[in-house]
This record gives sequence, C-alpha cells and structure tokens, in this order.
Amino acid sequence: MSAKAFQKLDSGNGEAGVVGCRGNDHLAGDGHLAGDDSLAADNSLAAVDSLTADDSFLPTECEMCPRRCGVNRQAGERGECGADDAVLVARAALHFWEEPPLSGEAGSGTIFFSHCPLHCAYCQNAVIAAGATGSAVSLDRIAQMCLELQEQGALNINFVTPTHYASLIREAVRRAKERGLTLPIVWNTSGYETVEAIRENASVVDIYLTDFKYASSELAARYSHAPDYPEVALAALKEMVARAGAPEYDEVDGEPRLLRGVVVRHLLLPGALEDSRRVVSLVHGHFGSAVRLSLMNQYTPVLAEAARAGNARAQRLLARMPELARRVSDDDYERLLDYADELGVQDYFWQEGGAAEESFIPPFDLTGV
Repeated sequence: MSAKAFQKLDSGNGEAGVVGCRGNDHLAGDGHLAGDDSLAADNSLAAVDSLTADDSFLPTECEMCPRRCGVNRQAGERGECGADDAVLVARAALHFWEEPPLSGEAGSGTIFFSHCPLHCAYCQNAVIAAGATGSAVSLDRIAQMCLELQEQGALNINFVTPTHYASLIREAVRRAKERGLTLPIVWNTSGYETVEAIRENASVVDIYLTDFKYASSELAARYSHAPDYPEVALAALKEMVARAGAPEYDEVDGEPRLLRGVVVRHLLLPGALEDSRRVVSLVHGHFGSAVRLSLMNQYTPVLAEAARAGNARAQRLLARMPELARRVSDDDYERLLDYADELGVQDYFWQEGGAAEESFIPPFDLTGV
C-alpha cells in the first residue's frame, strides 16, 4: 500500500507524537485486479526482457509460500503466485511513505517485485500483483540496485512482496554485501509466509514489515482464498519476532531509524471492524511491545472503480462482495484506535483522516530497474 501520513502514538492516551509519511505494498488504484486472468496469462503486457534468474536458486518443487503448489520453477512452470523462472521487478527507487523510522527524510530504498502469492480480491497494487508490469532481471542486477539505492542515501533496502522470490533475493543480498552493502534489509510482506522461509532469512533480513490481514479464516477465505491465513500468519510472525528481535534504533539526521525488529500492519476493511479488533488483540496479546503495530485506514474501493470502467471480473466480485465498494468510515477507524488504547497498546502508528482519498501510488514504470 502506498499511503499518506502516519502518526506515532507514544502512549495510549491519544496524544500524537511524530508525524511522518509511509507506504506499503498492497494498495493501488488503477483498476487492474490481482488474479485477473487476462493480465496474468498475457506476458505481452509485461515489459520483460530476455534475462532469467540463475536456475540453481529456484525450486524444482516450489514451496516458497504457504500455497506449496509444487511447480518446477527451474523449468519455467508458473506457480499460483504467477511467477516462473524469471524475477520481475517493477520499480527500484527511494520511497518516502513508509512508517517514519523506515523512511525518515532520506527515504526507504524500495524494490517492488511483480506477482504475489495471496491475490486479495481488493488488492490495491494489482497491476504488479498480476504481473502486468515488470522487467526480468538477473541476481547481479538486483544486487546492483541495492548498491545504487545505498548510494542515493536510502535508510534501508526494502524488498516489497518478496516471498515468491525469497531464495533468489537472499543470494542477491549476499552478492550486494560482498560489494559493500551495509544497510538494514526490510522484508515487506503480506504475512503469508512459511516458518521455514523465515528461518532461511535469518542471516539476511533485519526488519520485517509484515501485514496481519485477518483474524477470521472466513474473511481470509472470502477475500484471499486462504482460509489458513490467520494461523499461518501467526506462526510466521512468531518466527519473525524470534529472528529479528525487539525493535532497535539508531539516529540519522536527528531522527530515529529502525535497525532491527518487526512492524505489523493492519488495514481496516469495510464492515470488518470486529475482525480488526480481534487482530489487534491477537497481536498485542502475543507480542506486546516486541512489535510495533501500524493501524491503517487507507482502504480504497478499487473494485468499484474497475467495475465502473467495465471490468467484468470486478463486476462479478462486487456482486459477491458488495461491501468492498464502500470506504471505511472515520467512525469505525476511531473505534479501532480507541480499542487499541483500551488494550494498552503503546507506541503504535496511525493514519490521519483522508488517507484513502490521498493515497499515493508510486508509478510502476521500471524506474531504477
């Protein structure tokens, strides 16, 4: 998601502290839809060159995400995520809309990957989630992107939607470090990760910027075709905390920079306030101050926009899920923040009013690729 201002609550009393801007990997509003067959199946829509990933870092029976679809990625078979033997990158650039300790004034060095294991019905970044844009790059090129972003002054290297390329990204980071990369590595994920993958990231990833989308398996099945999401995401989050540890900071230009730790994002969905309360209670109950919560109100009804533009798939989805045509009310968002305060959640991030209307989507135009 790419979003507007976040504010940090230093205590549960509602007093706002630091104001900053942020973004993340799950909102985009151009009317394209994740999982749209017309996008995923037509490679001519992607700006793909002839480069392919080093096959030795690809699985022959893919279990990189919890879908465990078992395809032979080395042979170019396409998984449920949409990816095959090529690594597609849609953008590599400084990004100023993450939570303040991640973006600061200098920006986060984001590398946006195409395709996605989850394919949520309301996906806001669907143009890249469906693989409708992106260029195939080598591992050496990914390593070089990291070094270029470091040279531009990035506070960190932020891999956005990396799950389905995990083994390749780890190798790219190793090569970048050999060439002088020193920045913290951020794993910006939907939260739908395997415990094994998080363990394999141990020597690579410093910070997890992870969603916790649902506490309800029914909502997870309805919107993401992943009824196992709550238990899978909780198990993965436990491993993230075990590996990354409690938040650690240094200071850059007088502002705190996150060096290690876990930030857990949750997007309030229309009509789903009770599930959001359950998510906050679940995360706070399990992890307390070991993670930083980030509560978002930026849901944008991209399905409604696409349906009005004549997209047949959007029209079918809205017929089954009419609630996704609505925005989240300010009252519901205030109720969620009040609930977090009542639970005693401290030092969390929240968004100012109007984030959905003002959401900023970076252009996925192959900048920096």
